Amino acid sequence: MATTLITGGTVVSATGRAVADVLVDGETIRALLEPGSSLLGTDVAASVDRVIDATGRYVIPGGIDAHTHMQLPFGGTEASDTFETGTRAAAWGGTTSIIDFAVQTYGQRIEDGLAAWHEKAAGNCAIDYGFHQIVGDVNEASLATLRRLPDEGITSFKMFMAYPGVFYSDDAQILKAMQVSRDTGMLTMMHAENGPAIDVLAAQLVEQGRTEPFYHGVARAWEMEEEATHRAIMLAKLTGAPLYIVHVSAKQAVEQLAWARDKGQNVYGETCPQYLYLSLEDQLGAKGEQWGSFEGAKWVCSTPLRSREEGHQDSMWQALRTNDLQMVSTDHCPFCMKDQKELGLGDFRKIPNGIGSIEHRMDLMYQGVVTGEITLERWVELTSTTPARMFGLYGTKGVIQPGADADIVVYDPNGHTSIGLDKTHHMNMDYSAWEGYEIDGHVDTVLSRGKVIVDGDQYLGAKGDGRFLRRGLSQYLI
Repeated sequence: MATTLITGGTVVSATGRAVADVLVDGETIRALLEPGSSLLGTDVAASVDRVIDATGRYVIPGGIDAHTHMQLPFGGTEASDTFETGTRAAAWGGTTSIIDFAVQTYGQRIEDGLAAWHEKAAGNCAIDYGFHQIVGDVNEASLATLRRLPDEGITSFKMFMAYPGVFYSDDAQILKAMQVSRDTGMLTMMHAENGPAIDVLAAQLVEQGRTEPFYHGVARAWEMEEEATHRAIMLAKLTGAPLYIVHVSAKQAVEQLAWARDKGQNVYGETCPQYLYLSLEDQLGAKGEQWGSFEGAKWVCSTPLRSREEGHQDSMWQALRTNDLQMVSTDHCPFCMKDQKELGLGDFRKIPNGIGSIEHRMDLMYQGVVTGEITLERWVELTSTTPARMFGLYGTKGVIQPGADADIVVYDPNGHTSIGLDKTHHMNMDYSAWEGYEIDGHVDTVLSRGKVIVDGDQYLGAKGDGRFLRRGLSQYLI
């Protein structure tokens, strides 16, 4: 097995930083050493197969994106990134593990949906991958199958309070599934929006001739997110289930999470880069040049972008600082404009919901360090350590320590990254939702289980490098 020594860098963890050398032996981290030190009397640098000079740079655990949707059928089409293209793009951006969502559709057995996702991913991923389970049809058979999923390394499942007729579960179904969560320790993940009410509002807007992409966000008003978040919290309290709210975008929903957590409830939440940086006004054109333009379809996602004037973005950053939100995922669900987003021409309800960000999450969150929104340690915690703890991977993933997988990123704080379709874009999309963003940092080197898969401007990884991650129960619960 090859050995690698990463020398002179500042190793950053969720709790601190220190200049140290990292010795990698095969797929795992063997030791953290004083710079230039020997090991058992041996000159380490002279004895390893490869030395990576990280002087002046940060050495961090590889990013974990715990919310992705590769090849997801949605809105009459399918997410444009395959497991091959999406995980390769992730690697370019310093993400070394993903957790995607296996889908059970209505009328389908969970076993069959899960098998389909294993078939899509196996042998195609550039980095390690795991699965959450989407439960789209709650019945006695699916509830029984849920109880067995931890034996297969799947310890979390997702339900939807939105999308009637597609993924929607009513309160009675949610309660039954949460009882399984309570009994097994599995983490209930929730898309918290009041779907039936949203559908009424959306239909009324279309009847009024308000069909442009901007009205997607109007129909999915923050009240719909706040109400559903509160309802999910109450059902979780009643059943005793641990609860994780995905893609939180409204400051009022954060307030519900903070209220429940202050009472000691096992309730957690994530946000995404789009809710930290993008807005209803700037991207969808409430007052700008995109008003009435279909160009805004590029930024249609659910939950939707929120108003900057109402302060949602600032509230998301604050919640990350105070741990009222625990982590940042992407909800990576990309669609091209041509032949995909264009399905919604003349009716915003038909625009496939999703933004592609998997390649840029680590950079965008580092920019928050540069601007003083979060600390360097919190950057690592939000993007790697907490995802590992939340979803039963910590110790193997999410940390640089002896015995952990050698998923390592060498990040240059003095480098620069220009985001754009013709610049740093490897996702399978015909546009970038982040066109023109400038990052004061750069991913220099990426190791996945000890193998260098990105080295400067070279991609050295390969299809099939990634392995399926059998996850344990959450290590984050109270």
